[in-house]
Amino acid sequence: MPPTALPPDVATPRLEVQALSTSFATDAGRIQSVADVSFSIQPGQTLALVGESGSGKSVTSLSLMGLHARTSQAQVSGHAWFVQRDGRKVDLLALPESDKRKLRGNELAMIFQEPMTSLNPVLTVGEQIAEAARLHLGLDRNAAHAHARRMLELVEIPAAAQRVNEYPHQLSGGMRQRVMIALAMACEPTLLIADEPTTALDVTIQAQILALMGRLQKETGMSMLFVTHNLGVVAQYADAVAVMYAGRIVESAPVHDLFARPEHPYTRGLLACLPGVARQREKREASGVGTAPTRRKLVAIAGQVSSPLAPPPGCAFAPRCTSRQTDCDTAMPTLDTTATQRRVRCIHREVHA
Repeated sequence: MPPTALPPDVATPRLEVQALSTSFATDAGRIQSVADVSFSIQPGQTLALVGESGSGKSVTSLSLMGLHARTSQAQVSGHAWFVQRDGRKVDLLALPESDKRKLRGNELAMIFQEPMTSLNPVLTVGEQIAEAARLHLGLDRNAAHAHARRMLELVEIPAAAQRVNEYPHQLSGGMRQRVMIALAMACEPTLLIADEPTTALDVTIQAQILALMGRLQKETGMSMLFVTHNLGVVAQYADAVAVMYAGRIVESAPVHDLFARPEHPYTRGLLACLPGVARQREKREASGVGTAPTRRKLVAIAGQVSSPLAPPPGCAFAPRCTSRQTDCDTAMPTLDTTATQRRVRCIHREVHA
C-alpha cells in the first residue's frame, strides 16, 4: 500500500501497533503465539516489553520486522503504523517484501539476542557493517569501510582499526554485542528493536552495553522497543512498560507508575519475585522492637504458562492466579483503560489494586 503523508504539525507515535496477532503451523495444527497486541512508542521513547520466556516478546518483535522463517508458515495480522524520517506513515505488516528490505537496517533496525548466531562467521565485522552502509547510504567500498571503522569507535571498541578486519569468533562476547549495536546503528535508525541484547553477558558488561545504548539513543533521538525479562533493567532505562503473558499484553503503564502500583496479578507476581522486594520485607520486620526478622525465600509464581495448543477458556493467567474467581474462567478479559490511565487486562483489577 502507498505511504500516507502526515501533516507536519500532527504529533504522532513513531510506532503504533494495533491488534497484532501471529500464528504458526505445527503438526498439531496452528498455534497462536501472539494475540491482539497493541501498543505505541513515541519519538525518543523507550518501551520495555517484559514477561517470562514463552510470553511472545520475541515473536512480536520478529513480526514487526517481518523476519519469521518461511518454513514456520507464520500468519501475521493487524496493523503496525510506522512514521518514517520524511513523515510518511506506512503499515509495516502490509508492506511488500521489497519495501520492507528498504526499511530494515535503515530506518528500522534490530539487535538480536545472541550475536554469535546473528553475525556472519565468514565475513569480517567491518564487511558486515559496510554492507549496510553501501546498501542504504550509497557509499562506495572505501567510504563504507571507513564508516564501519567509525561505527566501531562509536560503540567504544578499542583498536577499532584492527577489529574492523577481524571475524566474529576473534572477538569476546561483549565486543560481539557492541558490533551488533554498531551494525544496527550504522544508518541511524529512527526505531531500534533490542531483543534481550544483554542476556548472555556478565553483569559488568551488561551495564556497559546498556549505558552505551542509552547514550546513543540520546544522541540520535531514536525510539526503542526493549524486549527483556530483567525488571531491574526496565526500572532504570525504560519510559513505559508493556507486560506480556501467554501472547497478550496484560498491563501497560509509565514505568514509575507500574512499579509503584501494579494492578494486574501477573505484574504483581513478577515484581514480588525480585530479590530486592524480599530484602525490603526483612528490613521492615527488623525495624520492629523486640522482634527478630524472618529470613524470606525468593517468591515464585506457582505453575507455568499454559500450552498454546490448549489455552484455558477464560483469563490465561487464571490457573496461576491466587485471586482467581469463578468468572475468571468464562471469557478472556479485554485490555481496558483504568482511571489511572493505564491499561489492564483483568476483570477484578479494582480488587487487586
